[in-house]
Amino acid sequence: MTDNIVIQNEEIISVGELNKSAKYLLENTFNNVSVIGEISNLSRPSSGHIYFTLKDEDGAIRCAMFRNQNIKLNFSPENGDQCVLKGHVSIYAPRGDYQLIVKSIEPAGSGNLMQKFEALKKKLDEEGLFDKSKKIDIPSSPKHIGIITSSSTAAFQDVISTIKRRAPSAQISLSEATVQGDNAHVSIIKALNRIINFNDINGDNKIDVVILSRGGGSIEDLWCFNNEELAREIFSFPIPTISGVGHEIDFTICDFVSDKRVPTPTAAAELVTEFIYQLSDKLKNNKIKLNKNIKNVFEDMKQSIDLNKSKLKNPITLLREKSQRLDNMDAKLQQNHKSILLVKSNKMNMMISSLTNRNPLSKLHLKKDKINTLLNNLNRNIEEKLKTNQNNLEKLCKNIEILNPLSILDRGYAIVTNEEGVAVKSSKEVSKGEKLTARLSNGLIDIEVKNIND
Repeated sequence: MTDNIVIQNEEIISVGELNKSAKYLLENTFNNVSVIGEISNLSRPSSGHIYFTLKDEDGAIRCAMFRNQNIKLNFSPENGDQCVLKGHVSIYAPRGDYQLIVKSIEPAGSGNLMQKFEALKKKLDEEGLFDKSKKIDIPSSPKHIGIITSSSTAAFQDVISTIKRRAPSAQISLSEATVQGDNAHVSIIKALNRIINFNDINGDNKIDVVILSRGGGSIEDLWCFNNEELAREIFSFPIPTISGVGHEIDFTICDFVSDKRVPTPTAAAELVTEFIYQLSDKLKNNKIKLNKNIKNVFEDMKQSIDLNKSKLKNPITLLREKSQRLDNMDAKLQQNHKSILLVKSNKMNMMISSLTNRNPLSKLHLKKDKINTLLNNLNRNIEEKLKTNQNNLEKLCKNIEILNPLSILDRGYAIVTNEEGVAVKSSKEVSKGEKLTARLSNGLIDIEVKNIND
């Protein structure tokens, strides 16, 4: 591509060549830039692409975001939005338009917050604050549940009503806290400390689990739950904590450092009451299983009695069975006697046959026949192997002759290569004045490109 860049003052070039050279320089110089500005002149044609102008008080630039990139957007940009764009600078060569090809768009405010969120998340993760092995198990049936939230929120009412409906016997304590604003994290830390002090004083009525609760909102609304000081406080908190902050799609740093994260405040209430809520069903199931097991025991005992009863026999029947057993034993003795005689007779015949086979003359005849058979087999195998190898050799010679790339040159063709010895397959691979080499059937020819016709 560098061969196509215009060298000033050496030649007269076309407008298209100038635009292509400028396009190459811009794309390689500004191939990954982030730009902040206000969106204007936004248009969305049927192609699915987005075209607009990004401007500020000092300038403006045309922007294009193609369909395969804008389908990834999680919001719909509008005129007047202050946004951060990432992409590369280019030129639309047919019109010479200088433009920014956009890869991603983020609202300027939330974009900065997301950068801070990701940076803190990475830092705490590297320090091990998200390590699952360090998390405390949530008790299955807590008796005393602590809630940290604002009593005026709808989320708090949802948690209260859910716990009372599913586990009326559970005790609930609220540690009041502000859950939105610049200093909300300080209020939440104080609420955590109040719970620790409560447990120190009330040893026989300690809080078993703590729910951090807040309804959904924007990233700005939930930002107090992304505070580093609060995250470290939750990580070192000695009581199991459940983060029920926001909606299912919302994530905060508190979600990662808490011992358990659930999508909503209501889900947190359902989690801590699940065992008690299902206890009634478990008792019913256990009762059914117990009755079934007792019934199975009685059935097994009845079958055992019936089986033992069937084994009791009449004495006359037993005597008849004994008599039959004696008759069977007598028949077996006679059969064994005959078998022993037969075995001995066979053994004697085998000994006679063995003596006959050991005659030296008989052995010589057998060895001679075996040698003749092996010799015939060897000769036949040698002939077949030679014939097969000869056929394979003839086939290979024919294939080599057919596949020889130089055989084509005998018919008047030539192979053209550049100075690096690479074969030229298209007129687009050479340039005017370039020196080439043509290989013929007999010898080489050096040639120079005078003209190129596509």
